[in-house]
Amino acid sequence: MFKSFFFNKKWILWSWGGGLLLIFSLLIQVSITVKINEWYKGFYDLLQNATKSNISEFWDKIYTFCYLAFPYVILATFTGFFTRVYSLRWREAITFDYIPLWKSSVENVEGASQRIQEDTSRFAKIVESLGLQVIRGIMTLIAFIPILWGLSSGIQIEFLKQFPGSLVWVSLFVSLGGLIISWFVGIKLPGLEYNNQRVEASFRKELVYGEDDRLKYAKPDTVFELFSGIKFNYHRLFYNYGYFDIWVNLYDQFMVIVPYLVMAPSLFSGLITLGVIVQVSNAFQRVHNSFSLFIHQWTTITELRSIHKRLGEFEIAIGYKKN
Repeated sequence: MFKSFFFNKKWILWSWGGGLLLIFSLLIQVSITVKINEWYKGFYDLLQNATKSNISEFWDKIYTFCYLAFPYVILATFTGFFTRVYSLRWREAITFDYIPLWKSSVENVEGASQRIQEDTSRFAKIVESLGLQVIRGIMTLIAFIPILWGLSSGIQIEFLKQFPGSLVWVSLFVSLGGLIISWFVGIKLPGLEYNNQRVEASFRKELVYGEDDRLKYAKPDTVFELFSGIKFNYHRLFYNYGYFDIWVNLYDQFMVIVPYLVMAPSLFSGLITLGVIVQVSNAFQRVHNSFSLFIHQWTTITELRSIHKRLGEFEIAIGYKKN
């Protein structure tokens, strides 16, 4: 899966060169978000004191925002486009490594066409997307933790203000707690996703055989039985995703108000301004989102684990790992 793209001379420029280009693009985007976070303070302080300011100051702030936002939009668009091309090249590398081995393999691999056509595509897209999100998250933490640490000096809650950088610790502990709970709530999902692909593969296989021999295959009773298995597994999957979605949505809504709960005493005592609390909220959410990346991507990670397991079995069957 990885060797085909990252350790193949044919793809070395795409895999490593393209990867570095994407990382550089993310680095610039994160640096722009830091500037926008600083902009929040000045802009909302201006709104708080609108009667003491004039409209020209407002437009100056808007122009500054446009100056920051425009290159961000260009970079984000480029990154999205290049990401899609990158994952396609990765899929191509895996596909043309698998096919010769599959054709010469003596083993009859169930759902081989699905592994080569569908699973390789999904694997490349998901791994590439998650990888970039992890890198972006690390860059965001490096950029925003010092900002959030400094803003923690404005906290007036007795229990928290005795700890330096308390906003960072609050974000970290709440995120870790959320991750642990998410693991328990979603513990059955990987197995259900794997079973789901197996029953889908059996159904697809019967239909493919039915294209060549409609009398022998794809009989109504057989199709009904296979589809009943699909429905049963999907309903189990839906129920488990339902529990997980309830938890994640509750968690996300609670995290929206956490920075305001922590900073409200300072705001109402006059220690900080509206601009500061908005800046805190933005920085807190960025740090928290980076800490909570695996919570928000849990369903995607579940799918990836299922795909990785199937491709791993396929590689063993065709003798790929011996090469």
